[in-house]
Amino acid sequence: MAASKLVDPDEFIRWYGEGKTYSWIMDEYRRKYDLQIGYGTISNWRHQLGLRKRSVRDSKLIPWAVKPEHRNNHMLQMLRTEARRRAGQPVPPDRLRQLRGWLDNVAEQDAVAHYEPDTSQGWWLVPRRPGVDTDLIREPGIVTRPRGSRS
Repeated sequence: MAASKLVDPDEFIRWYGEGKTYSWIMDEYRRKYDLQIGYGTISNWRHQLGLRKRSVRDSKLIPWAVKPEHRNNHMLQMLRTEARRRAGQPVPPDRLRQLRGWLDNVAEQDAVAHYEPDTSQGWWLVPRRPGVDTDLIREPGIVTRPRGSRS
């Protein structure tokens, strides 16, 4: 078994607790210790040190099964970041700035996030429907009838 590259467990725990991204930690290890580590290494350290996973599942903000080709979309990243913020989890300052900008844009447009898995784009901002769209997303399955229609 290879020796662990974990130089300072307390430092790693602090970085992880501060919400430093895996990419940031990898870059810092390269800069500070001249060591190349990967995502799997960080995940293993997290597990070995008994740290909880960071992923926050919020089915109210992300109720869809998102297709792999749509998982790196900025809108999804912002919804995930907002889920972390709402759950009281740490959010890095640069990511929080991005979130605030995105939320300001959504509010300015009076829009909500909408996901269509069977399209190449996947994600759109669509106009908010007063009284129906009550959060940041267009909930799947909620259909409103056009005014004046019956049935």
